[in-house]
Amino acid sequence: MESLIYGLNATVPVFLVIVVGYILNRKNMFTESFISVANKFTFKICLPIMIIVDMATSDITGDFDARLVGFSAVITVVMFAVIWTGARLFIKDKSIIGAFVQASYRSSVAVMGFAFMMNIYGRIGMMPMIIIGCVPLYNICAVTVLTFEAADAQNDTDKAAKLRKAFVSIVKNPIIIGIVIGCVLSLTHIYEHIPTMFTKTLDSLKSIATPLSLIVIGASFEGKAAFAKIKPTIVSCMIKLIALPAVFLTVAIALGFRGEALLALTIMLGSPTTPSCYIMAKNMNNDGVLTSSVIAATTLISSVTLTFWIFLIKCMGLIG
Repeated sequence: MESLIYGLNATVPVFLVIVVGYILNRKNMFTESFISVANKFTFKICLPIMIIVDMATSDITGDFDARLVGFSAVITVVMFAVIWTGARLFIKDKSIIGAFVQASYRSSVAVMGFAFMMNIYGRIGMMPMIIIGCVPLYNICAVTVLTFEAADAQNDTDKAAKLRKAFVSIVKNPIIIGIVIGCVLSLTHIYEHIPTMFTKTLDSLKSIATPLSLIVIGASFEGKAAFAKIKPTIVSCMIKLIALPAVFLTVAIALGFRGEALLALTIMLGSPTTPSCYIMAKNMNNDGVLTSSVIAATTLISSVTLTFWIFLIKCMGLIG
């Protein structure tokens, strides 16, 4: 019972805030423009500041975990390669392959990961290690599959241009930039000498990052989308929320990952598909309907499955 309560306490508050965002949007409290601006504000300002502050005030040298970074990078590539190979072998409708692959492996690890870690530990813990290992590869893999499986995939020049654009977008990613700045501040100890009036301002922006991002996710949730293209949606959900955690958490445990590192990996593997998949799929001439369907379904179902995975590793005594 204690492990079950631990799992519920870890996940339910996060999903309840998402529900609040959904309900408020249904009550016309938000406009589409507000949701769009709030999403950009959270992603480009609040989340990077939260990363910068937490990393700048921690011992990055002592906390750095090369094994965790390497493991998250390796499993990202393996997940992507296996899912893409399987999709090309078994999916008859070739027009949905790009969207299916991206939605099946790519987690909302930044927003949801930080939210869960803050809820459990009151800090982002080992999530920056996961971000370093998987987020750049998430983007590289997504652009690769969406480029080669798009309707205009025969256009080699267009492929090259998209890949170049993807590289630039990765370098300019606010989360990545936040990690770099946070590392520099931690290593140089500059943050300790910043005047209090500025650090308190950063703390205020940091404090709204998690609740605002969850509210925006809830407000953006389209429940009806979960019923579109139901068969590939179900398969994608099974892969994303059950198969991947079952396989790679087993490997992680066998390799000796425990505590915050194992919990961070659990969140990475068990979180729902990131909403940014839809934007990328649409912009790169892939199936937006299937993508939005998987995003909606995984967001809904992960409230149960992620609670189960956290409950399981807690029962096994692998996290504190």
